[in-house]
Amino acid sequence: MARFTKNDIMSLTSETPTYDLAESVGPDLLLGDLLADAGLADLSDLALGYRTAQGEPHLRQILADLHGVDPDDVVITVGGMQALFLTAFILCDKGDEAVTTSPLFPLARNALDVVGAAVRTLPLPFDEGYRLDPRALRQLLSPRTKLVSLASPQNPSGVAVPPDTLGDVVALMAEICPEACLLVDETYREAVYGDDAVAASAIGLGPKVLSCASLSKCHGAPGLRLGWVITRDPELREQLIVGKFSTVVSCSAIDEALAVKVLEQRDRIIGERRQRLAGGIARTADWVAAHEAFVEWVRPDAGALCCLRLKPAVFDEIAVGQFYDALSGEGVRVANGTWFGEEARVFRLGFGLLSMPDLEAGLKGLSAALRQTARAAA
Repeated sequence: MARFTKNDIMSLTSETPTYDLAESVGPDLLLGDLLADAGLADLSDLALGYRTAQGEPHLRQILADLHGVDPDDVVITVGGMQALFLTAFILCDKGDEAVTTSPLFPLARNALDVVGAAVRTLPLPFDEGYRLDPRALRQLLSPRTKLVSLASPQNPSGVAVPPDTLGDVVALMAEICPEACLLVDETYREAVYGDDAVAASAIGLGPKVLSCASLSKCHGAPGLRLGWVITRDPELREQLIVGKFSTVVSCSAIDEALAVKVLEQRDRIIGERRQRLAGGIARTADWVAAHEAFVEWVRPDAGALCCLRLKPAVFDEIAVGQFYDALSGEGVRVANGTWFGEEARVFRLGFGLLSMPDLEAGLKGLSAALRQTARAAA
């Protein structure tokens, strides 16, 4: 009967610890802040009926302008996950090959598994900075490949796939599996640090490239459950619309209306969050440097997340388990690497959710857990 693989990442939606360093988001956007200027008057006449299956036209126009595409290329989805699932469901018949990477956000992998795709996985090692090598990816492609699913920046590492590398992937696919599509999850693309440049969307790399994202990470509005997928393939777009209608009919009228408000204020919202992320990544870098006897990390390119690793010379397998137990005792939670297909000594640390005083307190608890469980004098 079981069709979906359970993963302990579900614990992120349960009871919240005192210092949650496991989350990959910034603070929640408040409805009052969003509507402070406009008020509720312009929403009071909003009809709470069915919306269009493709999505509210003005919302699609805003997203199209941001990505340099036509509004008809945009399909609004119930969060980014529906975009990932529908794409896998439409493109992959049972046994068709799909290629992705590891470590990976587990729900993105589940979308491929649950439709019965034969998933070929490219490991991205910690020691290689989670960088994707097109030469290694080439070995996994075949004429039977129907979908290549990547994320840039990646979850859990925050490491981006450079535009040149994505271009190489597109070229390889055109050579080996020209009918396959490349789906790039760009949920963290705009979550850069301070005034860092934002990479261009992958949607411009070719007609077989799809981009998906949501309001959950960069904008702080995961509660809206509003995402999108962009494709220039009319046949695929039609199937996405029909697939959405056949599963959820349409998005919530309220979610779509509030999504318009978020995107109309995106410069302010994202700008404030980029400064917060800049402070969080700087503090995290200082903390890692101060604890280099215990941990090492891969510095992320964007997003409120990064991967750290307990050093094997100081933490044997028993100590790794004791480390997570000690964290719980300190009221701190991090994301166990096993959630993402990594080893347990790797963990995802989120530095964007907590205020700076609470981040300091959380890191202090993390320091205490390291010192309590380290096996060797460091």
